[in-house]
Amino acid sequence: MKKIVIASHNDGKVEEIRGLLKKYKFKIFSLKKFSHIEPKENGKTFIENSVIKAVNALKITGLPSISDDSGLCIPALNNDPGIYSARWAGKGKNFDLASKKIEKKLFEKYRNKQKLFKAFFCCALTIALPDGAIKSFEGKVFGTLQFPPKGKNGFGYDPIFIPKGYKKTFGEMKYSFKERISHRQKAFKKLHNFIAKL
Repeated sequence: MKKIVIASHNDGKVEEIRGLLKKYKFKIFSLKKFSHIEPKENGKTFIENSVIKAVNALKITGLPSISDDSGLCIPALNNDPGIYSARWAGKGKNFDLASKKIEKKLFEKYRNKQKLFKAFFCCALTIALPDGAIKSFEGKVFGTLQFPPKGKNGFGYDPIFIPKGYKKTFGEMKYSFKERISHRQKAFKKLHNFIAKL
């Protein structure tokens, strides 16, 4: 059975990627099994950061590694938090506080909590192989923000994001449904043809 490493320490993200990979019958490992040290994400784009993580996991394990760098972008805040989405949640990864921070910044800037603020999730997936090949793919899903947060499903900013064409937040949707329309799924569809050949 072929092996692959998910280059993430985020349990929610690992489970989502594990779900996307299940049909390929890989033996799947989380990077946590090999190391608890996270690389310094100093890229300027989602793709650059995903490459950093995938290459780091490959160096540690010697195994094909797949990484994800994703985040919430809000045009009204110059696309913040963007690549800093996790950092806005602090060392404790408290996304409730991060969501309140977003709400506060929007209200301070626009003085209107009822305004429908547009936003989009972006996901960059990168796979790094022992032969030196590195491939990256990007997916986006657009929608609006919801305050206060709704739903306990998903992770991160899911409870404040309503995808376009729907009335529920990602946090209110069942994972099996969200998986079909998410930014991660869109990126994974582009990755499919490459990973199927492994």
